[in-house]
Amino acid sequence: MYTYLAEFIATLFFTYIVLSTGNPLAIGAAITFVTLLSYRFSSVTVNPAVTITLAAAGQIAPSEIIPLCVMQVLGGLTALEIYKMYEL
Repeated sequence: MYTYLAEFIATLFFTYIVLSTGNPLAIGAAITFVTLLSYRFSSVTVNPAVTITLAAAGQIAPSEIIPLCVMQVLGGLTALEIYKMYEL
């Protein structure tokens, strides 16, 4: 359960930073921050393509692919909605 929540929050935070700043330094800092904070709970892929690739390489169980991808997509969509609500 923590794995899915960590993926959702990590993707939400990272996507919001990408949308709101567009600054490469801030984006790099955000992915580093997300990775360091979530590493204990999840593989912190933040990207469905990376999740599928890791599963193909045998580093993630095949049964985890769909739930992780769903949480990543929901995190990204939630970040988009928050960005649209509070766009300055």
